[in-house]
Parts: sequence; structure tokens; C-alpha cells
Amino acid sequence: MLQGTGSDVGKSLLTAGLCRAYSRRGLAVRPFKPQNMSNNAAVTVDGGEIGRAQALQARACGMVPHTDMNPVLLKPQAETGAQVVVQGRIAGNAGARAYQKMKPDLLPMVLRSFARLSAQADLVLVEGAGSAAEVNLRQSDIANMGFACAARVPVALIGDIDRGGVIAQLVGTWTLLDEAERALVRGFVVNKFRGDVSLFDDGIAVVRERTGMTSFGVVPWFAGAAALPAEDAFGLAAADAENRTGDIRIAVPVCPRISNFDDLDPLRAEPRVEIVMVTAGQALPGNADLVLLPGSKATLADLAFLRGQGWDIDIAAHARRGGVVLGICGGYQMLGRRVSDPHGVEGDPAEAPGLGLLDVTTVLTRDKALRQVSGAAVPTGQAVTGYEMHVGETGGPDAARPMLALAGGPDGAISTDRRTMGCHVHGLFASDGFRSVFLERLRPGARSLLNYEAGVEDALDALARHLEAHLDLDAMLQASAMIASNDAASAPAARR
Repeated sequence: MLQGTGSDVGKSLLTAGLCRAYSRRGLAVRPFKPQNMSNNAAVTVDGGEIGRAQALQARACGMVPHTDMNPVLLKPQAETGAQVVVQGRIAGNAGARAYQKMKPDLLPMVLRSFARLSAQADLVLVEGAGSAAEVNLRQSDIANMGFACAARVPVALIGDIDRGGVIAQLVGTWTLLDEAERALVRGFVVNKFRGDVSLFDDGIAVVRERTGMTSFGVVPWFAGAAALPAEDAFGLAAADAENRTGDIRIAVPVCPRISNFDDLDPLRAEPRVEIVMVTAGQALPGNADLVLLPGSKATLADLAFLRGQGWDIDIAAHARRGGVVLGICGGYQMLGRRVSDPHGVEGDPAEAPGLGLLDVTTVLTRDKALRQVSGAAVPTGQAVTGYEMHVGETGGPDAARPMLALAGGPDGAISTDRRTMGCHVHGLFASDGFRSVFLERLRPGARSLLNYEAGVEDALDALARHLEAHLDLDAMLQASAMIASNDAASAPAARR
């Protein structure tokens, strides 16, 4: 189990790279994260949803995503509350304090998912959440040491040297663990090192002296991570601030509950595309070729936020200038004439006028559409694949001109002037033909030559080689077997 000294230390990426590295050795590997918090999710083969990071890790193993890989997913809807998804299905909404009371009942389900995965695998790589040292939440913990102790899983601590203070991160975390927890810790990894790794030899010695932990290695900064889907939205604006300048400018308003933002990744990989993530307090750029409204976990709340920023005025001006507007999922629903939530799916029952660029209306429903889809774009005919993950039914006159013709029926809408469009399907731009024709519409002659999916595979292979070069994978594998061999009777896994 990879547990971090804090959030964003690189646990997800390291887990993905190790999944690919150990799979390349011929092992049957599965990823697992007991509890994740993310609005970036993926649809699974069994018709549920899990965190997008676990879907990437499954891909690194050569497996299709399954709900057992992330049995508890929290999808924030408010500052203190979230939708709780258990084994792929919505179990309800809960505030932070109420969720703490739920966790003892969730642990048995988490352990059952882990046991099912373990029975299929030679190695299960478990990703923790946040910090291993959140001792204030330890009593009901299912994400870090609470799970590790219950499942008798050996642990590697991950520290992030790029943020500074990595010695204090590792030693401080060790100090806060109790004896039973320390007994599970087999070593540590220092991640995101920039420069000459040998300069940290003395730092490794200090951590060993203070804790007795083994060093599994120091991982240099991996620039290729930009080609892989990100775990959360926090770094989106910063990442694109460093993005190259392209002659196709796509403006994306960043609302607080943005979801499934990896829809942007294939566009970000295009050499001629510049993604402008527009954050609170900024105006949408007047020279954008496309305004793209991404998915939202709370459509009405994000629609109100969008209006509060004045972005509705900017979008209307962009449309009047002849600019193209695209909405995906929640963004599509916002483009209509009205969004209503009569059942209180997103909070209290409410409704609000939409942006009015599409003649459709949306009614949010209790049932959630979770399915993988395929079909073709209308009217150009390019093949598309993706997935639906939404609540609500959308229809109206513009839906008679659907954006997509799917195997299960039409989806989306196109305005009468054909400059505004939307659909519920995520992942469209990963389809190379569709993306190429879409970009050429924005800028004639801009047909893409990028094979996006091949690029993701190349990045996973490069990450695996990077970890093979800088981590002692043999020592980590040996450590992962120690508890299984010495304490097999108490472990829920058949093999590990």
C-alpha cells in the first residue's frame, strides 16, 4: 500500500507506474483504492463508477475498470458535503460529520472488494488517500492505516521533496503512527526530486536513522506525467498557464464543481491548441475560437457561479461574434433554456434559467445514467466512443438536431445556426477522427495527426521504465509478501 505524507505527493501516478512495471514482469496486478474523493470519475465494466485515477491504473495493468477497484468514491457537492458512491452506486449524500459515522459500516464492504481483487491477482497495489498521519480521523479511518491494519497490508510511505520539508514529512508521519501501524511500514519513497539525486544521500541517512525505515529509492521528476489524466482539478489552471501558445484558443470557465475534466486532455495534447482555464475573477478571452463548458457535479450551483462571474455575458458575446460553444454533460445542460431539480438531487429542490443558447430544457432525475457508449458524430459521421455519467433528462426542439447518433439512440443538440452544441457523452475528444474534424472546423487546415490513446500507452510505458530505473522494485515486491507469508491467517486475501 502506497500511503502519502500528504495530498498530491504522487501516490496515484506512482501506483499507475508500478501497475505497469509489475505487469510487464508477467504478474497479475490489480489497483485498489479503498476511498477516493474526486469529481473525475470513470464508468466501469459492471456499470458503476470509480475514480478516474483507478481507471488509469487498471489500464496500466491491462485490465478493464471494475467497481471493486475503488469501493468508496466521494464526489464533493458543497464545501462540507459530498455524494457517497459505494461499490459503484450512489448511496446518498452526507456532510463531513455524517460521513465519519458511516465509515464503520463501509469498512466491511471495502474489505470484501479487496478480497475479491486479491483472489484474482498475484499483487494488489493499494493507494491511500491524503495523509497517513491524519490521527484525528484515525478512529474511523478506511483510507489509510485503518484499512492497512484491517487488511494486514504492508505499507510504503511516499514523501514529496518538491514541496520542501520531505525529511520532516517522513519522520513526522512515522512519529505520529502507533506501534501497530509502524509494524506495517516496510519503507519509504522520496518522490518528485529535481536535480542530482545523490545530493539527497545524507537526507536518506537521516530518515533511516530517525525511523529505521528502508529506502526504496528516490524518484526524479517525471515530465511525462503531463500526458496522463490528472487526479484532480487543483492544478489545471497552473498547468495550462505553462502550456505552449497555439493558434486554436479554447476557453474553459472553471466552476467550483468541475467534473470529468480529463475530457480536455486530448485537446491539451494537440500542438496547435492552447487551453485557457478561466478562473474566478477573470473574463473569458475575447479571441477564443471555442468556449467549452465541461461537466459539473452540481449543475445548478455551477450555473449560479458562472453567472456570478459574469461569464454568461462573455459567452453570449462570444456567440454573437460567431464563436463556437460546446457543452459536455453538465455544461450541455447549462446551455439550455432551463435546468430544474424538482427532487432535490443536488440539494434543495430548485430551478434556474439556463444560458439560452440551445432550445432545450433539463429536468434532473434521481436515476443516474452510467454507461459506455459508441456511435458517430452528426452530421460529419466520425466514429466516437465515450461514456455517459449524468442525472437528468434533456430535450427540446434543438434536440431534433442531435450532436451524436449512438447505438442506444441520439444524444445532444445543435442550434439552428450550428455554432452551439452539446451532448452528455464524456471522452469524445479521445476519438482521433472526431477531434481532427472538430479542430479543422475551428481552424481550416488544422487536421490532427495525433494518436491520443497510443500516446497514453507510451507515457505509461515510460513511467514504468522511470520507476524501474530509480526504485528497488525487487525489494518492494519482497516486502509486499512479508505479511502474507508471516500472517496469512489474518489476511483476507488469498494471494498478494
